[in-house]
Order: sequence, then C-alpha cells, then structure tokens
Amino acid sequence: MEPDMTQETFSLKGTCRCGHTSFEVSAPPLITCACHCRGCQQMSSSAYSLTAIMPAPAFKVTEGTPVKGGLQGPEADHFFCPDCKTWMFTRIPGYDEIVNVRSVLLDDLHWTEPFMETMTASKLPWAETPARHRYEGFPPPEDFMKLMGEFAAHQLATR
Repeated sequence: MEPDMTQETFSLKGTCRCGHTSFEVSAPPLITCACHCRGCQQMSSSAYSLTAIMPAPAFKVTEGTPVKGGLQGPEADHFFCPDCKTWMFTRIPGYDEIVNVRSVLLDDLHWTEPFMETMTASKLPWAETPARHRYEGFPPPEDFMKLMGEFAAHQLATR
C-alpha cells in the first residue's frame, strides 16, 4: 500500500535483509538520489547507491541497534545491521537535519526512483537512471531548496 501524502499521518517502514533491524519514517523524503561516487559503488557493490534523503526528526530505528561500518567519519557515518551487515542509512556530520536512507530497504519501493544523480564524474559509462537532474559532484547548496521543491511538486502530481 502506498502512503497518502495528503493525510496528516505519513509512515514509511523499512528493514534490513534479515529483518532484525528496522526503521520508520514519519515524513515524506525530501528528495531521492543515485550516487555514483566510488565509495558508494564499492559499499553497494553496484554502479551506484540509491538514497532517499529524509528529515532527521522523522526518522527512527524501531528495532535492533545499527552499527557503524564502512568508512566512519569525518565525512560520513554509515550504519549497518549488526546481523546481516546490510547498509541501512548514512548520517553526514554537520547535516544533522537529514538522514540518507537506502531507499531499497523501504516497504514502498516507489521511493527508489532517483530524482537526481550525484557524482556523475565517477559514473560507469553504461549506468543510466531516469533522474531528472545530474551533477558531476554534489549540487551546490543553493540548488537544494529548488530541487526539493520540484521533487515535492512532482510527487504530488504523480500520486
């Protein structure tokens, strides 16, 4: 069942592969992304990682205790299920207002389609996504508000 973004209550649930660690998000994603950096390629063992950027106050782990893994600080802290080692979410120091959730872990896979791509300078030549916006690195901070507004409008129009 897809969440209704027009209702006051919003809930997305997600879990690791083994089901021992789960989380819930009580607000829609701010934006969805595919990151093509070498770090994401290596951590996901894929061409890119898929992320739904969530408002941190709306994110909570509901079962289990994720552990830090992969590269740990100072640029990013990656959290994994301690049992199956699934990469679940990332917190970026200095950006405490957001949490980057691996969107393929959500029960509602609608949120896996990337709205933007980042780090395309590292993109594998054959890797393609339906993203509407592409950045060789990360978008400049002044673009984020515009991108999030466009993403929200797109979600309302397509739901």
